[in-house]
Amino acid sequence: MPVSTARASRRTVLGGAAATGTAVTLAGPAAAATSYSPAHYRGDRLLSTAGRHLVGRFSYGVTPALAEQVRRAGGARAWFAQQLDPASVPDAGGDAVDTWWPSLDLGPTQLWKRNVEEIEGGWEVMADYQRWVLMRRIRSSRQVLEVMTELWEHHFNVPVNGDAQFTWRADFGHTIRANALGRFDDLLHAVATHPALLISLDNVSSTAQHPNENLGRELLELHTVGRGSYGEDDVKSSARILTGWTVDMWNTFVAQYKPKIHARGPVTVMGFSHPNADADGRDVTRAYLTYLAQHRATATRVARKLAVKFVRDDPPQSLVDHLADVYLDHDTRIAPVLRALIDSAEFKQSVGAKVRDPGEDVVATYRALDVRVSKPPKTAAGEGYAANQMLWQVSSLGIMPFSWPRPDGQPIDNDSWASPARLVASMSVHLDMGGAWWPTKGATYHPPTWWAPKLPIRFDMLVDHMSQVILHRRSTGALLKACCQALEVEPHERITKDHGVLKWNMHRLLGTFLDSPAFLTR
Repeated sequence: MPVSTARASRRTVLGGAAATGTAVTLAGPAAAATSYSPAHYRGDRLLSTAGRHLVGRFSYGVTPALAEQVRRAGGARAWFAQQLDPASVPDAGGDAVDTWWPSLDLGPTQLWKRNVEEIEGGWEVMADYQRWVLMRRIRSSRQVLEVMTELWEHHFNVPVNGDAQFTWRADFGHTIRANALGRFDDLLHAVATHPALLISLDNVSSTAQHPNENLGRELLELHTVGRGSYGEDDVKSSARILTGWTVDMWNTFVAQYKPKIHARGPVTVMGFSHPNADADGRDVTRAYLTYLAQHRATATRVARKLAVKFVRDDPPQSLVDHLADVYLDHDTRIAPVLRALIDSAEFKQSVGAKVRDPGEDVVATYRALDVRVSKPPKTAAGEGYAANQMLWQVSSLGIMPFSWPRPDGQPIDNDSWASPARLVASMSVHLDMGGAWWPTKGATYHPPTWWAPKLPIRFDMLVDHMSQVILHRRSTGALLKACCQALEVEPHERITKDHGVLKWNMHRLLGTFLDSPAFLTR
């Protein structure tokens, strides 16, 4: 079943039929034509198409609970305004998982000591960090904050797989989360001088005598202005400005600033010039990073990244320019840019235009099936619990969180995540979870009868009800046809508690919803 990512259309394709509200008719060679006219089961009030689009694009999946949160807020736009101030949104569900993996609270010195003494390897701590972020995305009421934190963690990529940066990697994520909806200026300074990035991009070995250009270059190429805006001399000055920021490597891993290794003397990077006369270069660093954050080229790169993530893969330049103007007019504040983005015609026309990546798919599946995940014990047996096993589920789809090895960060375009192999892998995960087959420990699935609002019920009514719960939209002719064919059931067939749909075929029915374009896209 191909995933359609047509940008300007609200039509999707499932089994070759347009997913519209009209009936789909199938004529057999020796039978009367079967009409797959979607039924309309009376369920909870649904968000409007525009509301579902906004909430779905800025969350990890619209669930009945999230829809109720949106309604209590006064609608999708009011919900979004609330979400831009995450401190105003209670988050007991997200906060509860903070105690699940205790090593994430340890400082860098202790983490390194435990690694050296073979008590707990750095890779094990990082696996727990990956699990922690997945669980937060499933359970947090601050969905926009979680989505934006992930976006910036990809933008300022520090891979979790490394010999040393694991000592600071969880703190790096916390730093990004604290600044994800603030000013890009503050975010840039916080991450560019953070020990995790200093270690990852070798600034810890950069000295006045031997400047290392890795961080200075990536700061320009990936994090701010982009290629074509600077030359090699700019890279050299960028690297000299950043000397002094270091970490006590292979000992305590304490973050340090060492004036004695800072390269003094005049520096020029593009339009930025500074005498850089002081031994302590922290002031010049702040001035330099502020200059980069407020540069028009940075504004354009940030605007394009947001447009690609939340609108479509090839956003029009007019939209990018408009968002860049808003960014500069508001002193690099991110929230006004997001408000301008959702107000744009391009955003409103982009329904169904973005494919879920592996992490988004698995998180959305847990949310859609309302799987209750419990805290895993810190023992060998805990490895088999769903909270830990979900990391391997994501891995089976192509990549684990923050394991992209290059500094450019995990791709956010459709083509990277829309291959046939990815689709087949997703279908396998959906089938396993639809059947409550794996993972089983520490996970509570709803029984098949839970999905039926009443019994007996006509099959087309059941499909419409489940469509509302899982996809937050009415069923369509194409979806009904796919469900009927997957289970070999007629639209008006009467479903009882002893019917095969509930006795042994619910995994196929759930899988059909989860494999649909409506679920595989955001």
